Amino acid sequence: MGFVLITYRLMPESVETDLDKMKEEVELIINKFGGKIEKVDKEPVAFGLVSLIIVISLNESITNLDPLEDLLRNVVGVESAESIDVRRMVG
Repeated sequence: MGFVLITYRLMPESVETDLDKMKEEVELIINKFGGKIEKVDKEPVAFGLVSLIIVISLNESITNLDPLEDLLRNVVGVESAESIDVRRMVG
């Protein structure tokens, strides 16, 4: 079996949202789901708001990502979570 890389954009509820705490909770969820965080970036949006861009790897046998996305949307401080890129890992 191979792996896929999925990139998520997590928008915080406000500029006061603790992105580091949000990242820690997201990491726990992804680990429980069987994934691994490969990369985390912060991307300025507007007016001081910064989103988290999180790249995760998952076994490609996991085809239903809806439960994961629901869990990500329910993290404290997350306004929205959307997948912005999906790629199959080569190698």
